[in-house]
Amino acid sequence: MNYDIKDIKLSAKGKMRIEWANQNMPVLNLIHERFTKEKPLKDIRIGCCLHITTETANLAITLKAGGADVFLCASNPLSTQDDVAASLVKDYKIPVFASKGEDRKTYYRHLQTVLNQNPQITMDDGADLVCKLHATPNGKPTGQARSRLQAENIFGGTEETTTGVIRLRAMERKGVLRYPVIAVNDAYTKHLFDNRYGTGQSSIDGILRATNVLLAGSNFVVCGYGWCGRGVAMRAKGMGAKVIVCEVDSLKALEATMDGFAVLPLKEASKIGDIFVTVSGDVNVLGERHFQLMKDNAIIANAGHFNVEIDISALKKISVSKKRIRNSVEQYKLKNGRRINLLGEGRLINLAAAEGHPAAVMDLSFANQALSAEYIVQNYKDLKKKVYSVPLQIDKKIAELKLKAMGIRIDSLSKEQEKYLDSWEMGT
Repeated sequence: MNYDIKDIKLSAKGKMRIEWANQNMPVLNLIHERFTKEKPLKDIRIGCCLHITTETANLAITLKAGGADVFLCASNPLSTQDDVAASLVKDYKIPVFASKGEDRKTYYRHLQTVLNQNPQITMDDGADLVCKLHATPNGKPTGQARSRLQAENIFGGTEETTTGVIRLRAMERKGVLRYPVIAVNDAYTKHLFDNRYGTGQSSIDGILRATNVLLAGSNFVVCGYGWCGRGVAMRAKGMGAKVIVCEVDSLKALEATMDGFAVLPLKEASKIGDIFVTVSGDVNVLGERHFQLMKDNAIIANAGHFNVEIDISALKKISVSKKRIRNSVEQYKLKNGRRINLLGEGRLINLAAAEGHPAAVMDLSFANQALSAEYIVQNYKDLKKKVYSVPLQIDKKIAELKLKAMGIRIDSLSKEQEKYLDSWEMGT
């Protein structure tokens, strides 16, 4: 089989990096041990569209230990770590269809290759597998016979990201979603930690690796104050930046204000910002009207899932030249003479210019993925074609295991306290 891995010699390096990440994923290790014994995923085909990193590798290895046949493609053309992909193929016999920097046509061909394996569970990071499965040749979700036939053998799916969950809930509302999907992103042990601490740290890491600029004293503009935006703002503030939050949601804007950040309309922030990061999940957040107002040498980056948050076509239109000034930096010179530095081609900066989230936080996210896949196998006959939250008992169990691995103990309720909380009568 063609795994699209050009240099299998990379596998030795990849294996060492996979093992390094594994040392910081104790919860997934506990699941791996149980899966090895119980084989809850025996003979289940799982199609995964995830960022191919060392952490994802450990998830794939765990799923295989549970008896699954795992097929993996990338959820972003720039996020694949080729040494990791090579190791998965050579050392762990897990098919991988991805390479870093693949073009759009190759990217979608790899998605289709995974779907051609007739998966019974899909595992997404952005809902690309689900959307492609539901799409006709013109790319529009419909109820065509081919889509219906392909989805008939799928028990269910899981989704890792805020962006993906938004797409899936839209499909559910329109009645086109053809199998149940568990929104892993909505688990407390995912979005409270992965989105906030993972995105916060890794996005700053990507910006610094790409530019080597000093954050202290800079005007750092965060576009969007969801869990990911909170994390980026928190980490930028911690490094001495003067953080400005731009929002369209009044509740989130109020929260950002109470958290101590300046809140401004984006057109006003555009005039004073040094570094801009989009974390909204929406399209064309930064556009021509903002570029024209920016300082000379402004830096713009995206930490949202898709490369649509920065209107790159508009940036090209108002530019007279473009040059790659550093590995992950393209400098556009505008007609007004100012320069704007685009990082990572507008794709996820934490993966385009760095290594993505730390293993310790992905331990929680991928524990949710593994246990959600097991839950689907056990319960798919009773699930409807809708988006489900991760069962609370799974969420709590993962939190308990993580605390145990960290050596942290907590209190428990007494019988009297449990009885009191379960009662509606007034206390005396």
